Amino acid sequence: MVSSYPVQFDVDYPARPLNRLTTAFRIFVAIPILIVLGALGTETIDANNKAMTDMTIGGGLVFIPLVLMIVFRQKYPRWWFDWNLNLLRFSNRVSAYLALLDDRYPSTDEEQAVHLDFPYPDAQQLNRWLPLIKSFSSF
Repeated sequence: MVSSYPVQFDVDYPARPLNRLTTAFRIFVAIPILIVLGALGTETIDANNKAMTDMTIGGGLVFIPLVLMIVFRQKYPRWWFDWNLNLLRFSNRVSAYLALLDDRYPSTDEEQAVHLDFPYPDAQQLNRWLPLIKSFSSF
């Protein structure tokens, strides 16, 4: 399927029978990988059903220098983009595992059956003040 939307997301349909035993205990088996994902930074929902980002080492403290770099230097380093893309891929693998879309335990480095991709943005063409405004509007 060809789309003009920049984000490409796909979960492969398993061509094998799924393991029914792990389905019953999936939430308990997923606890270690959820701890890893939680340590990297995830979104949570507060009492007013507003999404907010936890300020953790992997998520929050890496976000602030990136906003400053885009605002003042108009640069988005490729290694930083790759980090964010791989973190999103990992979080989608965990979500697909918990949503019973795949019965293989989420890998921290392999793509497995969940595919996510979006193009590297050109920071020169980005509005340099927009990330700062968006970060203040989330409060």
